[in-house]
Amino acid sequence: MSALEAAKGLARAPRALGYAMPAEWAPHHATWIAWPHNQADWPGKFAPIPWVFAEIVRHLTRHERVGILVKDAAMQKAAARVLAKVGADVGRVDFVRQVTDRIWTRDTGPSFVRDARGRLAAIDWGFNAWAKYDDWKNDVKVAGRIAQAAGAPTWQPRRPGPRGRADRFVLEGGAIDVDGEGTLLATEECLLDKVQERNPGVGRAAQEAVLADALAIDKVIWLDRGIVGDDTHGHIDDLARFVAPGRVVCCSEPDPVDPNHAICVENLARLRSARDARGRKLDVIELPMPRPLSFAGQRIPASYANFYIGNGVVLVPTFNDASDRLALNLLAELFPGREVIGIHAVDLVWGLGTLHCMTQQQPA
Repeated sequence: MSALEAAKGLARAPRALGYAMPAEWAPHHATWIAWPHNQADWPGKFAPIPWVFAEIVRHLTRHERVGILVKDAAMQKAAARVLAKVGADVGRVDFVRQVTDRIWTRDTGPSFVRDARGRLAAIDWGFNAWAKYDDWKNDVKVAGRIAQAAGAPTWQPRRPGPRGRADRFVLEGGAIDVDGEGTLLATEECLLDKVQERNPGVGRAAQEAVLADALAIDKVIWLDRGIVGDDTHGHIDDLARFVAPGRVVCCSEPDPVDPNHAICVENLARLRSARDARGRKLDVIELPMPRPLSFAGQRIPASYANFYIGNGVVLVPTFNDASDRLALNLLAELFPGREVIGIHAVDLVWGLGTLHCMTQQQPA
């Protein structure tokens, strides 16, 4: 597809043109990240963050290309220096110039869809910084820039606005997880809670219709709330994830005193009573949680569910916790064809996100 064709965007909704969102375990051409720079996201802990990113890139470049958003030549040079020091394959890194406010490309980047001929398109969702922060004017451009670099035409989902105006439909990539066969996981807290101000006045049926048109979704399985400490208010990628068609892992907290206990019990029950788009009952597997992790008196969203599935590898956040080994062993059993690698994330999660939050896959 030519750059001109990509720039024009899709003429109709992706589903009508035969596009659908593949599962994360489908083959990738690349993974997209943004190089860390906003020290306010890791107050007092920024120094190790570029090295954590470099370690992630080192593992990914063994299997696929990595696109890295950088502000300018100076940032690119600094990033390349760090990557070279850790032994990442810099020859499989593509630097793309784009100023970012933050680095959470799962939420700011596009959701890629693919048709039966392997052609890509990119869903460019509206973004309003989780209906919480005011520094999003650069991040709202990230999805379009990544799509342009990938040569993919875009589609911007819309929702009815005042006086019939069609406003951008706001969604973050971390709010959804798909099985590649028409089923999507999301929480009511994130997409439907009125206080979130993502898509005010847009109810369950209307949101499902948008997801159907954009991603070719036939069934949304609605869970309740996300885990404690998640400042996105209920992103699914800290809670429950597809690991294969018909198979889901979901966080489990056995301590009845921990507020995550009741949250996990409710969500596990919903999953066990659900059927996917093909009518299958789900195989639901409990994923342990680390002990509560706090910094400066704040509970932070430490979760093994924030793993990232790459080509040949699954990267899993670890937290210097006894449950690290349990989570790694469980995920190794669920992904026998991939190397399961723990990435130390105690510093990274102080930014209120880890591996899945900072990555966005571009299908092959």
